[in-house]
Amino acid sequence: MAAIEAEGLVKVYRSRGSEVRALDGVDLAVEEGTVLGLLGPNGAGKTTTVRILATLLRPDAGRAAVGGLDVLRDAQSVRKLIGLSGQYAAVDENLTGRENLWMFGRLYQLPSAEARRRADELLEQFGLGDAADRVAKTYSGGMRRRLDLAGALVGRPRLLFLDEPTTGLDPRSRLGMWEVIREQVREGTTLLLTTQYLEEADELAHEIAVVDHGLIIARGTADELKTRVGGERIEVIVRQRAEIPLAIQLLAPNGGSSFDEHTRRLTIAAGGGAQQLVDVVRRLGEASIEVDDVGLRRPTLDDVFLTLTGHAAEEEDEQEKESFGEERAA
Repeated sequence: MAAIEAEGLVKVYRSRGSEVRALDGVDLAVEEGTVLGLLGPNGAGKTTTVRILATLLRPDAGRAAVGGLDVLRDAQSVRKLIGLSGQYAAVDENLTGRENLWMFGRLYQLPSAEARRRADELLEQFGLGDAADRVAKTYSGGMRRRLDLAGALVGRPRLLFLDEPTTGLDPRSRLGMWEVIREQVREGTTLLLTTQYLEEADELAHEIAVVDHGLIIARGTADELKTRVGGERIEVIVRQRAEIPLAIQLLAPNGGSSFDEHTRRLTIAAGGGAQQLVDVVRRLGEASIEVDDVGLRRPTLDDVFLTLTGHAAEEEDEQEKESFGEERAA
C-alpha cells in the first residue's frame, strides 16, 4: 500500500456566481520513504491537493488516504502522522523561537520536558540556536521559514507535506534546507513536495508529477520527463553575427537547427553525444569561426514545463495562495 494515495480528487471553488475547478480528477500514489515533487504552472491545483491530503480541505469528489487512513473519516488520526509546512511561515511572532517549537510539541501531545528537548534539538539543527530566545517578529524571512519547517518536524512525522518550503530563502539557506529534507528521507519519512524551483525538484524528488488545470498530465523521474521533450542538444554562441550563416552551413547543412538572433545561439540536435561535440569544436576551429560558448546540453525541467503545459513554472495562483497560517495540522 502506498503511503499517500488519491483517486479522482475534485475541488471546485465558487465565488460570486462563477466557479474555478481547481482539481478535476487528480490521481496520486506516493510510495513509503520516497519524495514526490508536485509541479505545475500558475493555478494548477498543487496547494489544493496538499490541503486535501493534510485534512484542511474537503474534496467535492474522490477519495484520499494517508498512511492507510481515510482523510475524511480518520482526519484526527491522519493529523497525528503528518507534518506540514505551508507557503507562509506559520509561527507566532510574539513568541520566541524556543517557545514556538515548545508550543508545537505540546500540540503534538509531547510531554512538556520532551517538547523542550525537541525544540532545543531542532533549533540547533536549523541554525537558530543563537536566536532561540528572540521573539519571532525579529527574525528575517529566511529564519521564519526555517522555524516553520522545524515546527513541522517536532512530532517526528512519518509523512511530511512541504508546500514551497524554500520560498524566500537565499541560495545558501536553500541548500541547507535541502540537506535537512534529505536527512528526513534517509530516516524513512515520506514526502510530498510542491515547489516553484525546478532545480529543487530535480535535486530532491524521486518522482515528479506535473499538474495542469487540476489534472496530472505527466509523471516520472526527472530524467524520464526530460527524455519526453527530446534528447541532448549542442548549443553554440557565435561571436560574430556575420559568421552565423557559415556556422549553420557547417553544423546543420540538412536543417534540424534553430537560431536565436538576439543571443546568437545556434542549437542543433546531438544524437552523437560528447563525440559530436568534439566534432563541432573541430569544424568551427578549422573554419576559424570564433565562439563565446559551446556545450552539450540536456533538457531541463523548464523545457518539460514549456512542452507539457505551454507555460513556464510560476508561483502559485492567488486563489491557491491562502495561507496555512491558522490551519497547521497538529
